[in-house]
Amino acid sequence: MAFADMMNIAMMQGFAGLSLFAVLLLMGLGLAIIFGQMGVINMAHGEFMTIGAYTIFLCSTISENYFPGFVQSYFVFAIVAAFFIAFILGWFIEWALIRHLYKRPLDTLLATWGVSLGMQQCFRSFIGPKEVSPTLPDWLMGSWSPHEGLDIPINGMFVMGLTLVVTAGVLLALYKSRWGLRVRATVANRSMANAIGINTKKTDRLTYAIGCGIAGVAGAAFTTIGSTGPTSGSLYIVDAFLVVTFGGAASLLGTVASAFGIAQMQSISEFFMTGSMAKVLTLLTIVTILMMRPQGLFASKIRR
Repeated sequence: MAFADMMNIAMMQGFAGLSLFAVLLLMGLGLAIIFGQMGVINMAHGEFMTIGAYTIFLCSTISENYFPGFVQSYFVFAIVAAFFIAFILGWFIEWALIRHLYKRPLDTLLATWGVSLGMQQCFRSFIGPKEVSPTLPDWLMGSWSPHEGLDIPINGMFVMGLTLVVTAGVLLALYKSRWGLRVRATVANRSMANAIGINTKKTDRLTYAIGCGIAGVAGAAFTTIGSTGPTSGSLYIVDAFLVVTFGGAASLLGTVASAFGIAQMQSISEFFMTGSMAKVLTLLTIVTILMMRPQGLFASKIRR
């Protein structure tokens, strides 16, 4: 095989890793802000991703059957809908369940695991057990060839652009908005934040809902690279927790760095070995690094 061909294959494999990086980063961002502020282990996070993916599928079906003129433009509006549907459901679950379990991390783990199982059964009952895929707009299909032998999927570039926009939006919100100020004050010292008049309960609810909404956007991005089934989210939840743990809980910079490292290592390893062996190699590498640096790549802030 010529050197140029090997370079093209390596670049395409690396870009495949960027697509996985985009989904893991969006999932990890939601988990990071939820766990970082609230200490909640949200095992239902993958199901919020599935909600976002199903929202895209339902919008696609409605557009095809009733509004064919919107088939080429529905996708952008469906992403916004995926965020808000996951946001509203997350707001309700926090109000109905999570708020009663603060400072009890094992209880939140069990409770949200039960929520995830219930949501999976709802998906099977109301949507169906089979995997589905939306009809993507024509402008998301095809590939871009910067030179001969190298084809980069357009949908992958769109997902990367979407991830950059969402990540920048989260960072701006955390450091330039009143909500972000309340979140940072709550993480630094919850008792003092309450003392100066910050409604930490309302901040917790909004944070949980925003984290779930970001997972919904991750589900929307996922539809461009895979089909959606009732258990699709659960396939990514372990990787998402690895991203947060490896990067350092409550560290958004660590989340970005770990998502990139895990996605690229797994994607490149799959070129030389089977998918299962690539996963094992990735896990062994992460465990080894965590043994030497238990706090993750970036030290997390301590909740008081």
